[in-house]
Formats: sequence, C-alpha cells, structure tokens
Amino acid sequence: VTNQIFPVWTYSYLALLFPVFLITDYLRYKPILLLQGISFITTWLLLLFAQGVLAMQMVEFFYGMATATEVAYYAYIYSVVSTDRYQRVTSYCRSITLAAATLAAVLGQLLVSLADVSYFHLNAITLASVSLAFVTSFFLPMPQKSMFFHRKDIPVALPGPDQVVAAVGSHRPSSCPEDKGSGSAGREPTPEQQAGRVQPQNGVLRVLVQLSQDLRDCYSSRKLLYWSLWWALATAGFNQVLNYIQVLWDFRAPSHSSAVYNGAVEAIATFLG
Repeated sequence: VTNQIFPVWTYSYLALLFPVFLITDYLRYKPILLLQGISFITTWLLLLFAQGVLAMQMVEFFYGMATATEVAYYAYIYSVVSTDRYQRVTSYCRSITLAAATLAAVLGQLLVSLADVSYFHLNAITLASVSLAFVTSFFLPMPQKSMFFHRKDIPVALPGPDQVVAAVGSHRPSSCPEDKGSGSAGREPTPEQQAGRVQPQNGVLRVLVQLSQDLRDCYSSRKLLYWSLWWALATAGFNQVLNYIQVLWDFRAPSHSSAVYNGAVEAIATFLG
C-alpha cells in the first residue's frame, strides 16, 4: 500500500496538473468538470468492485485525475462572474466545500460507529453522491470566454499582482484603498502595456506567449511569489501528512481490531479549516 499504491496518486496528480490547466482553458471549463465527475465515478466503481494491486493503482490514478481537474471548478466560476465579485464567490465556494466535507465526515463516522454500516455501503453512498454531482454538472451554462484561448477581442487590462493576491488569498474588506477599482475590466491598457504585449497570429503560439508574459508580470511581485510558494508548500505538506498519518494510524490501531475514528478527525480538521 505504502510503496506501490499511494505514490501513484501523488505522481499522477503532479503529471496531470499543467496539461489539465491548459486543456481546461481551451475547452472552457465545463468539459473538464464533466471529466472530473467521470474520474470520481470511476474511482468509486473500482473501489467497490475491483480487487488487487493493479486495480488499486488505477484507483489512485483516477483519483489523481479528479484532484488535478479541480482547477476547473474555480476557473469555471470566475469565467461567469465579474472580477469585482471574485473574492465573494471564492468565499462562497470554499465555505460550501468545507461545510459539505465536514457534514460528510460526521455522517460517515456516525454510520460506522452507531449503525455499524460496512465500508462497502459507505462507498456506495459516495458513488451515488458523485454520480448526482456529475449529472448536475450537465445543467451548468457553457462559458463563452476563457482566460487565454477564448479571450474577447477588446483590450482588457489585467489586474496587477497586488490585486491578484487580494482576489485569491486575502480576507481584507472590499473598502481597502488598494482594492478599489481592481475589477475595472474595461480599462484601456497603457501604451507600455500594448507595446509589451504584441501577440503573434498563431493561436497556440499566442497563448504560450501570453502565459510567459503573465508569469513574468505576476512573479515579478514578491507578494505573489511568497504567497504562491507558501500555498504550494502548505498543499504539499498537507498531502504528505495525510498519506503518512493513514498508514501510521492503521499500524498503531488496525481497523479490523480497533475502533475507527477517521471520520471524526477529518470532520474536526475540516471544520477548523
């Protein structure tokens, strides 16, 4: 489990992140949401009905695909709302995600501890849940634009690095002076910006040039660079602790002979988040 199964998720997730990011933008988000639903359904079908190391490695691969495609969830939301609402919709989406995960963990713990529900039936409940989410995603409207491949032809001034940090990672009130006007998507770019953003005619090449320019512009800001490094290290550390603690837990208190409280711990951790 430790050497042959768990690492498949880690490396699958790492390998899929960048291509999924580009494909997500090119396909305008919704198809990637559907792919995420299919990946979750496949993951739990394998958990329910497949056996053996190879099957569990496939579980980890499809789960890696599901977690890598999570970027489409937030990218989709940002594609259908105006920039001045980014902080608000980010707050809503994170809140409902954490609240749902907390309730799910509590429900799972109660079903195991009080109703003696088997893991097979818990996985069946999860399969039904992800299947419902997959069907629901069909009814989402298809975005008409995206960040790189399907941009509008009118000139749009990209938010500066400080505004990006504020929109993604800050909890400051919207009345802060540096936040005012960050959502003015209709501003004309300055002559310097126009000169520095000459785009080639080829679509794919234009996108690659745009990506390189955005990377240069964004990470020239120390605030955004520090925030990105902190986020990456925190995410990687969390995943490492999560994988390690499950193995350690089963070693110290095997599930076949000890009471299982994974759901309660997960609920408390998520609630605090």
